Amino acid sequence: MPQMTFKTALITGASAGLGAEYARQLAAKGTDLVLVARRRERLDALAAELRAAHGTAVDVWPADLAVPGDIERIEAGIAGHSTLDLLINNAGFGGRTGFVRGETGDHVNMLRVHVDATVRLAKAALSGMIARGRGGIINVASVAAFSPFSGAMYSGTKAFLVMFSENLQAELKDKGIFVQALCPGMTHTEFHEVAAIDKAIVPKPFWMTGGEVVHISLKRLGRGTVCIPGWKNKAVAFLMRCPVTAAGVRVVGRASFVRKKDGGN
Repeated sequence: MPQMTFKTALITGASAGLGAEYARQLAAKGTDLVLVARRRERLDALAAELRAAHGTAVDVWPADLAVPGDIERIEAGIAGHSTLDLLINNAGFGGRTGFVRGETGDHVNMLRVHVDATVRLAKAALSGMIARGRGGIINVASVAAFSPFSGAMYSGTKAFLVMFSENLQAELKDKGIFVQALCPGMTHTEFHEVAAIDKAIVPKPFWMTGGEVVHISLKRLGRGTVCIPGWKNKAVAFLMRCPVTAAGVRVVGRASFVRKKDGGN
């Protein structure tokens, strides 16, 4: 199956990290873009860069997807867009504390960004995609979806994205629309600094660049719903899910040095 091409892609969390990398790689392929993120100045700078480099049309829609009104505004914009054929639900953040010590408002915001926004934006995009008989939705999850020690809210919401994507793809069978749950492992972006996660806990060979992750994601869209980039991440996910090894992983997850570093309770 040849790699899919798209007319217009909307990317949430587009101002940095994987979102910005998706924008750069898609613009290089001639895809027009709608960029969504909180930081207007970063979106404007990225849009200017992509217009100059590739001549693609780039719209900027600033929004904070932890705010219900902003979700509604982007939802309405998607529903009214005539050429949108790729939706990348990339916006997300990691928790700084565990569930018990964390603030309820922070947990609710994570639900809004990871779950509520993903569901509502996908729903808004699908009517047009189904009418045109083609399209793609990429939901950026994480190998943490399979992890017993990556935080109750973070792992829980990412696990939702995996199951949501798999079941949505089954529902969309034979409609020409492909859904992907991207499950990256440790990736060099701003994510870990923002979440105050100690990157030294993971050996250097396990890290990937954002460019590598996005390249694999776009190449694999339409070739299976769950995309775990890199054989090392595949091995980690297998060890966390395999009944023979899962117990050992949980023991490691309960170790004090791991709980301290991942913000556990």
